[in-house]
Amino acid sequence: MTAALRSPTTHYAWSPAAQQRIKTILNRYPAERKQSAVIPLLALAQDEFDGWLPVPLMQLVADTLEMPYIRVYEVATFYTMFNLKPVGKYHVQVCTNCSCMVRGSADILAAVQQEVGEVVDGVSTDGLFTVSDVECLGACVNAPMLQINKDYHLDLTPAKARKLIQELRFDAVKPQAAATPKVAQKATSKTTGKAAIKTAGRTTTAPKAKGKK
Repeated sequence: MTAALRSPTTHYAWSPAAQQRIKTILNRYPAERKQSAVIPLLALAQDEFDGWLPVPLMQLVADTLEMPYIRVYEVATFYTMFNLKPVGKYHVQVCTNCSCMVRGSADILAAVQQEVGEVVDGVSTDGLFTVSDVECLGACVNAPMLQINKDYHLDLTPAKARKLIQELRFDAVKPQAAATPKVAQKATSKTTGKAAIKTAGRTTTAPKAKGKK
């Protein structure tokens, strides 16, 4: 995701790398059925730009597949993996369905929200986090769990969930710390040095997101 979000009226165009990827994707389908590639192209569009799908970006997908925009919009609004408004650098999706619910997902969600802090228009004030409660993510045996971007974090407790957020925030500011003069780094080492935290819970790659209910 880029540092500055584009305006919803921005003109979008595929990068050369994305164009090559699109050719590979379309080769999976008969030429007359290329509209079947709408899901992988929406995923590519979201990854290629700012992590969400404004109208002009969905229109680019529609134009690429030669299909009506409304058909693309229908797909984008059905699947939870597609974001229709800006999200933070880290999209934290806490499963609150059956198995996770009975194993304390409400406490996990509360811990994450508390650790993230103030949120404006769905994004934390530092621009790092968007927190969502979502339907089943298909890892019931390891409940409670959550998904951060494309990674699953399993067998969580509120304490482990808070540590995940702390670690991500610490990683986000590390480049700034590296640019700080050595004298200044020594002055702040007593506080920032304690922020290094081991990853909480096990991590795995997320499967396909399920449709919205």
